[in-house]
Amino acid sequence: MKRTLAVAAAAAAATTTARRVARFRPDDRPVDPVDLSGLDADAAAGRLAELIRIPTVSSRNPAEVDRSVFAAYRARLAELYPRAHAALEREQLGEGALLYRWRGTTDEPPLVLMAHYDVVPVDGQEWSRDPFSGAMEGGCVHGRGAIDDKGTMVAILEAVEALVADGFTPRRDVYLSFGDDEEVAGVGAQLAVETFTARGIRPWAVLDEGGAVVSGMFPGVPGQVAVVGLAEKGLLDVELVTTDAGGHASSPVRGGAPARLARAILALEDDPFPARLHDVVLGMIDAVGRRAPLGYRALFAHAAQLRPVLAEVLARAGREAGAMVRTTVAVTRLEGSRATNVLATRALAHLNIRIALGETVQSTVDRLHRVIDDPSVELRVVSGNDPSPVSRTDNEAFALVSAAARATYPDAVVAPYVMVQASDARHLSQICDSVYRFMPFDLSREELSALHAADERISVAALHRGAGFFRHLVRSV
Repeated sequence: MKRTLAVAAAAAAATTTARRVARFRPDDRPVDPVDLSGLDADAAAGRLAELIRIPTVSSRNPAEVDRSVFAAYRARLAELYPRAHAALEREQLGEGALLYRWRGTTDEPPLVLMAHYDVVPVDGQEWSRDPFSGAMEGGCVHGRGAIDDKGTMVAILEAVEALVADGFTPRRDVYLSFGDDEEVAGVGAQLAVETFTARGIRPWAVLDEGGAVVSGMFPGVPGQVAVVGLAEKGLLDVELVTTDAGGHASSPVRGGAPARLARAILALEDDPFPARLHDVVLGMIDAVGRRAPLGYRALFAHAAQLRPVLAEVLARAGREAGAMVRTTVAVTRLEGSRATNVLATRALAHLNIRIALGETVQSTVDRLHRVIDDPSVELRVVSGNDPSPVSRTDNEAFALVSAAARATYPDAVVAPYVMVQASDARHLSQICDSVYRFMPFDLSREELSALHAADERISVAALHRGAGFFRHLVRSV
């Protein structure tokens, strides 16, 4: 996030996107179901529960982070997966990021599997049980981090532990990159990139958190869809600031700092960024449309010709769909006077903006100025990065990720996807053109809605299948 991509690089990525995604075609060839033998579902759930009980809560304020808890997590990880830790080389980057190397039998470029073990706070949320209990009830493991992202880490390590126990050695090197500060846009993944770069390593493929296996998310499309993120939106934090002389609240003035700030916020609310159907989204529509009933299939088949109409339809279809087709602006913090009877001398709004593919930090800032159209409202860029490049779908790496997803979920269609959140994977895009964002878990709408919210949980069965996915993928590469 701290490194803004050059506008020229973004333009070049956009130029190649159409070629890459236009060639995307769902692979419906039959695959043998993934082999889950030798993977103990209940034991994996128990290990995840133990790790959930270690509250690795991150914060942008370093003083609020208990580093001893993170150290305890790393120590317990080695105890829970002794074979993996004996076979793989492990090093710590910075304060707590972990990088493992599993040496392969060739010198071909490596596969990198990513996850993070820091979690967001639970303050102000109403959980039905202790968020750090790791309770195992109703066929699920409950607690903060169950999905985001300790579940993925456990699925990876379950697969590696089982493969090491079987005496397996991968053909190419496999790296495990586990971040400790992803939730606060920290430096762990950047340190991994710097380490790879210093050693002359350019990964063959990277897999991080992102899309999942979902059902009922697309109108008229039955069955499961495995959405694999090819790119993620840019992230921009902006402050709007207005100032005034202040004074006693008993004698207010019209058009004071809070009022002008409010007008600026309402202007942005009333004039949202335009909706556009990017090629990645078009590829997703094409893929899922092949599974739709005849009427919907005819509509989806003409998606390229109906781009403006479909963009508007998606923009109004719901929060998630709308976020895929436009730059979004969220007001996340407001500040005014610190006293109830004193006029504000300064009013501030923090905007968290997710930049759509095809746009840049600069084009976004320029539009904010035009829409607000008030020189008394200062716009301060706190931090920002352009959208990530779009990863390839015309290569062996994507084919193997897709095949592993279909082997794990034989009834699912694989579709490209734009990740609307930010992940550590965007940093790896600097050194790899095949960065994919996919959690190999079948998740319900309710389970997805619990991410960063109360009652986060993952089913034991989904965790088991996730471990099977990673074992299948590592065997394949």
